[in-house]
Amino acid sequence: MIKIAPSMLSADFSAFAEDAARVARAGADFLHMDIMDGHFVPNISFGPAVMKSLLGKTDLPFDVHLMIENADRILPEFVTAQTEYIVVHQEACVQLGRTLDLIRSLGAKPGVALNPATPVSALDCVLADIDLVLIMTVNPGYSGQKFRPAGIEKVRRLAELRRERGLPFRIEVDGGVGLGNARALAEAGTDIFVTGSALFGAPDAGEWMRAFRKAAE
Repeated sequence: MIKIAPSMLSADFSAFAEDAARVARAGADFLHMDIMDGHFVPNISFGPAVMKSLLGKTDLPFDVHLMIENADRILPEFVTAQTEYIVVHQEACVQLGRTLDLIRSLGAKPGVALNPATPVSALDCVLADIDLVLIMTVNPGYSGQKFRPAGIEKVRRLAELRRERGLPFRIEVDGGVGLGNARALAEAGTDIFVTGSALFGAPDAGEWMRAFRKAAE
């Protein structure tokens, strides 16, 4: 079964908790937290205090995507009772293995994100140490960007490596995900779909998610 992770970056920040509860009721599986520092990516989103304001508002696990430099310094602040994944960028971590060990030592599941221009081979030495790989199908930093189809082949390659090596990591996709590419991404091997503006802009979030699952499955 596929999983849907609404990106809270696309929520209404004046009704943040209400939007989180709304997508939870509609059938979401995770709440995806896009954390941006204005350095690794050109935008700034929100920090741990805002994320923690959602604790207890739903029982959905948090999927935390850190688009930041010097992640080791602040990532402990994002580990909560509802945090399942902490995802860092391969391109932003000088000592990636050390960062993954830190995440696991704090009780969260480590993940690694790859920008569109970064090949899957960049993770060859750490695939056995991670629980999730996030394939970016847009350049990180802003919601609402156009989907880059080359990401489908990266998902397919990751799924092949997972089968060949007998590894359990999940494959997640973020960026321009919608009804039009759900089937292709699912067939390639995607497990978790991050949805932003397409979902939050839909008149009925539950109806949109049901249509998405039908298209993907």
